[in-house]
Amino acid sequence: MDQSLVRNLCIIAHIDHGKSTLADRLLLRTGAITQREFREQLLDDMDLERERGITIKASAVRMHYTAKDGKTYLLNLIDTPGHVDFSYEVAKSLRACEGALLLVDAAQGVEAQTVANLYQAKEVGLTIIPVINKIDLPTAQTEQVREDLKLSLDISSEPVLASAKEGLGVDELLERIVRDIPPPEGLFEDPLQALVFDSAFDAYRGVVIYLRLFNGSLKSGDKIKLMSTKDEFEVQEVGIFAPKAQKRELLSCGEVGYITCNIKDPRQVRAGETITHVLRPTDKALPGYRPARPLVFSGIFPVNPADFELLRDCIPKLQLSDASLEAQIENSSSFGMGYRCGFLGLLHMEIVQERLEREFGLNLIATTPSVVYRVVMNNGETLDVENPTKLPDAGSIRGMEEPFIKAFLIAPALSMGTVMQMATAKRGIYISTEYLGKNRAMLVYEIPLSEVLVDFHDKLKSATKGYGSMDYELIGYRPADLVKLDILFNGEPCEPLATIVPREQAYQKGKELASKLKEVIPQQMFEIAIQAAIGARVISRETVRAQGKNVTAKCYGGDISRKRKLLEKQKEGKKRLKMFGKVQLPQEAFMAVLKV
Repeated sequence: MDQSLVRNLCIIAHIDHGKSTLADRLLLRTGAITQREFREQLLDDMDLERERGITIKASAVRMHYTAKDGKTYLLNLIDTPGHVDFSYEVAKSLRACEGALLLVDAAQGVEAQTVANLYQAKEVGLTIIPVINKIDLPTAQTEQVREDLKLSLDISSEPVLASAKEGLGVDELLERIVRDIPPPEGLFEDPLQALVFDSAFDAYRGVVIYLRLFNGSLKSGDKIKLMSTKDEFEVQEVGIFAPKAQKRELLSCGEVGYITCNIKDPRQVRAGETITHVLRPTDKALPGYRPARPLVFSGIFPVNPADFELLRDCIPKLQLSDASLEAQIENSSSFGMGYRCGFLGLLHMEIVQERLEREFGLNLIATTPSVVYRVVMNNGETLDVENPTKLPDAGSIRGMEEPFIKAFLIAPALSMGTVMQMATAKRGIYISTEYLGKNRAMLVYEIPLSEVLVDFHDKLKSATKGYGSMDYELIGYRPADLVKLDILFNGEPCEPLATIVPREQAYQKGKELASKLKEVIPQQMFEIAIQAAIGARVISRETVRAQGKNVTAKCYGGDISRKRKLLEKQKEGKKRLKMFGKVQLPQEAFMAVLKV
């Protein structure tokens, strides 16, 4: 196809601003799908995405549009996630495009992830087309949002007013896409240069590689090379997504599609890889992607230790479609063999666990999430500790540092006092306030990452009646007075429940944690002593009483010594159970640590 008629674009926005709905409308309007094939959130093909109403994976699709100038254009669209935990999916998609549709909800206005995604798109040098969506809502503030786009985000181009649900503004948007977004550069005759922006695993075809061609062409039978690993393969099949996979004879520069090469090992292909021909290679690789930096670490273990082999096969397959997941094998005295995984956030962790359970039929338990702390030893050596159980002995530590983030909190002006109190309670350091219009402001705070891991975003939404939003970036490590808080059951430390906390909060957290665990751990046949301790010093204790059984029920008369004999026998049995019995921990116990 004539390259001047090709347009590569993606949709970026804050979560729940209508990206997937707009993608549905564009597919219907361009005839990529018929009304009979249509369903809501068509590009969200995971059950999890449809149930939660969020996009987790970026999805590519090809459309043909006949514009008012009579020419038929080829549009390659990528629908991206909006949640901050899946920002790596957005970063990958931006590299494969020349333009981006910046979608803003007319009722919610500019939010934190809107700003973050816009800066990412500008950094890559994309053409931005602003779109104000949901203009049909009774609460829509179209003029206010238009002002915010001009003043706060410095976007001078006129926004397209649309309602993806009602189909308003879709024709105008398509005309703007073909008019404003430049066609891809690159030459058909040049050596092949293709960027891998995603991949998936198919049981029959092996690894399916999703790529964007910047130069050259690609067809089945070609011998290709991965430039970073130097691995060579033969292309079995090339194709496009429209929106289902369709086989093609050839992919040429500027196009987006997929190839299969009968690659059976998922670890051989990584996102950001450059593909070229073996016989006529290109001189230099494409820039690729910055590696994702995990912010939250947690252990994932199979409930049945025999399932570890299955888990070991599944993790690399999941990493194919989720390049931001890091995993390495870990051995725990409590759970046996498993993986220590790095995630971009708590929602990311939750989604990974659920995908492993649904897609591969595993039954898993996840340990308490933690961040990476930096430990300076007495001999000057520096260690990175992501698992509290790996923390060295307190006597050999000179000092500790914890990661800090710069948090951008966008909230209505009326809720600013509450939001500031929340941030201060989380040990936040105030930096600045910037007004984004008459009624909204952005507060900038520096906060320890461990403080915002769990429920900070939920509390922000509650405090601002759903209008608040948050984005953050890691800014480095700072010294802190930290201690390891251990949880003991009947004198035995439980490794997965150990946490690192600030010294001044240790007593309060230990007390809350012990009483919370008392509520969630079920009664067993023996008494359980739950203790919170710092080193050898116990700071709090709770007791789960043993389950009672009336062993004297069968004695309906006779000498008292008969009953006493049965009670003494039961007492001995319980003492033995307490010595050898294992405390069964439900997943709620780990969730309890989070809530505290």
